[in-house]
Amino acid sequence: MDDVLVVCTGNICRSPMAEGLLTARVGSTVRVESAGLLASGVSSPAEAVDAMREFGVDISTHLSRRVDQEMLARADLVIGMAREHVREVTVISKTVWPKAFTLKELVRRGKEFGARSGSETLTDWLVRISLDREHTALLGDSQEDDVEDPIGGTFEQFTKTVDQISALVDEFVELAWSESAPIERPLPS
Repeated sequence: MDDVLVVCTGNICRSPMAEGLLTARVGSTVRVESAGLLASGVSSPAEAVDAMREFGVDISTHLSRRVDQEMLARADLVIGMAREHVREVTVISKTVWPKAFTLKELVRRGKEFGARSGSETLTDWLVRISLDREHTALLGDSQEDDVEDPIGGTFEQFTKTVDQISALVDEFVELAWSESAPIERPLPS
């Protein structure tokens, strides 16, 4: 079973959204958890909870957790919601670099280097899609790699972030675990 850790700043919006969507997509075939760079024990804002409900995913009981070395060591893959998150986890654990990517980078590199084959482990696939990858790519902020943080925004901004994460998760799952089915936003009744 693959073990995936999703990381963002506070672990109250983007990473629990991605955790919920990824878990819904891959079911029990992959262990998914999330953590953040800030304090533990904080609830997700109502806007995040409500936006996720539109996808049939309940994050209402989520409480933030601070990322630690044990979580990073256990993970086969660490997904940051932005470059800064990948930078920070590589500071916490120097050995995490080969398995730490932003979600957008995973999708981009997966498309460029090809989907995971049936005989390929997740680790082997990550090695393959990491060809020519440089640490300097993590410098700065980039719309190419960062999922915008909706914290403090309107419900529409939260919904836009969930839509973006959902689309990226769909693409990522298709590349890494092609047998999983995409999540459809339920049609309004």
